[in-house]
Amino acid sequence: MKKSTGLMMALAAAASMASCTAQGPKANMKNEVDTLSYMMGVSNSQGLKEYATGRLGVDTAYMADFIRGIEQGTKEIDAKQKAYLAGMQIGQQISGEMFEAINNQLFRGDSTQTLSKENFLAGFISAVSQKSMVSADSAQMYVRERAEAIQAKALEAQYADYIKENKAFLDANKTKEGVQTTPSGLQYKIITKGTGEIPTKTSRVKVNYKGTMIDGTQFDSSYDRKEPTTFRADQVIPGWTEALTMMPVGSKWELYIPAELAYGSKQAGQIKPFSTLIFEVELLSIEKEADKK
Repeated sequence: MKKSTGLMMALAAAASMASCTAQGPKANMKNEVDTLSYMMGVSNSQGLKEYATGRLGVDTAYMADFIRGIEQGTKEIDAKQKAYLAGMQIGQQISGEMFEAINNQLFRGDSTQTLSKENFLAGFISAVSQKSMVSADSAQMYVRERAEAIQAKALEAQYADYIKENKAFLDANKTKEGVQTTPSGLQYKIITKGTGEIPTKTSRVKVNYKGTMIDGTQFDSSYDRKEPTTFRADQVIPGWTEALTMMPVGSKWELYIPAELAYGSKQAGQIKPFSTLIFEVELLSIEKEADKK
């Protein structure tokens, strides 16, 4: 108890001295609850200055104004002032982190491209005011389509050499003996000709396979797992579905699947965007309903 009382007295003395020059309300610690209140205030302020300057963009030269704003914000205010202050807070978020985050996500950090903050704000406020020329659903659809187009174009520029390399591979491969090309661009070579039933898109098939990229890098193999895989023929990449619905059971084909029939511009594990995929596929059987019981 003596130690606590001594601390209270020391804090009260310090607060009295500080109140002559400090901004904000004066500390008036008469009991342990007062002291606890003061200590809670101190402990909950940790990192605030860094947050204000780093995240909110507060200039350190105007910390006194920032502190005055904190004090004013804790006082009773009328509904009109509360609405204005809430709008100020949203506006600061838009001008700071929100706008910057959207730009970075859309243009992937390309500093040469940026959205118009003025038009962004015009659209934002028109929607909040219910005066927008378009519906939110229409705007979201437009944004999604344009964002995908912008990002696809950026990826194409980033992987331009790799795209050329894959195209050159397919152009050379289609001239090789035994390689056939379908209208979609799928290339395949029959290693073993099966004589069984041909799956439909909704058939469940059992296969063994090995997948590599054009440089020979293997990314998957049921042979290595020593266990065939079973799935529905239309639940895989388009190139697989097309091939499976042409293969009689017992067939073993080598597939050369262009990116647009595989994962396109998406990264899929270790498979890079715009990758041509090579698969050795062995169609073992079509699973019948009775086999699943």
